[in-house]
Amino acid sequence: MSARKKTQVTWGGRFQAGPAKLMLSFGESVSFDYRLWAQDIRGSKAHAQMLAKVGILTSAECKAILKGLDVIAREISQGKFKWQQELEDVHMNIESALTKKVPAAAKLHTARSRNDQVATDVRLWLKDQCQAVDDALAGLLKTLVNLAQSNADVILPGYTHLQRAQPVSVAHHLLAYVEMFSRDQRRFHQVYQSANWCPLGSGAIAGTTLPIQREMTAKLLGFVDERGRPQVTSNSMDAVADRDPATEFCFAAALCGVHLSRLAEDMVLWSSAEFGFARMPDAFSTGSSLMPQKRNPDSMELLRGKAARFQAALVHLLSLTKGLPLTYNRDLQDDKPALFDAADQLLLSLAVATATLSGTKFHKDKCLAAAADPALLATDLADWLVKKGMPFRHAHHAVGRLVALAEKLGVPLNQLSDAQALQADKLFTSGWRDVFNLQRAFAAREKSGMPGPKTVAKQIALWKKRLK
Repeated sequence: MSARKKTQVTWGGRFQAGPAKLMLSFGESVSFDYRLWAQDIRGSKAHAQMLAKVGILTSAECKAILKGLDVIAREISQGKFKWQQELEDVHMNIESALTKKVPAAAKLHTARSRNDQVATDVRLWLKDQCQAVDDALAGLLKTLVNLAQSNADVILPGYTHLQRAQPVSVAHHLLAYVEMFSRDQRRFHQVYQSANWCPLGSGAIAGTTLPIQREMTAKLLGFVDERGRPQVTSNSMDAVADRDPATEFCFAAALCGVHLSRLAEDMVLWSSAEFGFARMPDAFSTGSSLMPQKRNPDSMELLRGKAARFQAALVHLLSLTKGLPLTYNRDLQDDKPALFDAADQLLLSLAVATATLSGTKFHKDKCLAAAADPALLATDLADWLVKKGMPFRHAHHAVGRLVALAEKLGVPLNQLSDAQALQADKLFTSGWRDVFNLQRAFAAREKSGMPGPKTVAKQIALWKKRLK
């Protein structure tokens, strides 16, 4: 039997035969865009109500269509709907099934194209996803703030170049990630606003000659500003060709993934025997199939790996749209697998990060032992010289000479004698060892953005208030 026996029922009027089976398999999108079914039904409902308002559908036809769409929605949600590859996509599957139930549904595609239909569906889906990501980020932020509060008195070394630099508190360190993820929240809010413009009514490229009311459809679908005013796209060509909101979502996901990856790397290091600062919960650690003693930070390692996946989705969207002529091209169909994957994996990653951190414990004694290295307060000693009138560059060299002497003699910096200190610089008079006191060092850092205990406590209180 010929694979091109039957024409395509939705667009096959000018063709003698339907597409080859291979072409159907190659060109279908319903295997992944079926996920837009809820948004597609929402769009069709709004479109039907608008068509009724302008007189293209009768009131009875509109009611029948809305009822039929509700029936299909139930069938899909209950897993009873049969998706058909030969109908290519989610739009035609739903429309075909609806028309069998409600003959008047043959009018439903009036004044719309799959081009503006899918653009609308994706924007609705993006708004839903942005809200879900916002909720997930809020959960992670609360967990980080609570973990910071419960470890406010735990001091550990801060690192630059992965070398011990200066002492900080665990709380100050964790609050750095709170800042990062709060910026991610703002980025997803911006993606939401970018997606919050209704393309429906743009048609295939140049709108329609029919008397539609795009603002009504936009309002029904929730494409409104903060004052409830409808927001519709202003250029029909851009509306159907634009994939900026999807690309922006992938960018926001990629950058959030970078932040998750950096947090994960800190946790991997801190939970190693070499650092010994933290212990992650058993439920998010694994063992080795060979070595019984192993306790691997797999959840954090996988988070690092997901970061590459989010970046791949972003590159996919950027590469997909690079060089495409206006307006719609079939290439754009391939935006969804990467977009869907980015959203799925981001929500999963945020959930795993939140759960792992919720059960993480810090080893206060080990952290303090590492932070007690007097070399971490070498900069404070330079500041002490500055207060005595020495230019900072000279003070930096003077302390550097002192550090070199301590290394040569194999003793901690604060255990050099006064006479040895004076060899480094004559301003190392009595009192220089007083600098090597962690409480003093933190008390001296009570300015905005610094790790002083009072400053950190204020930041924790501020974030707890924001995240209520």
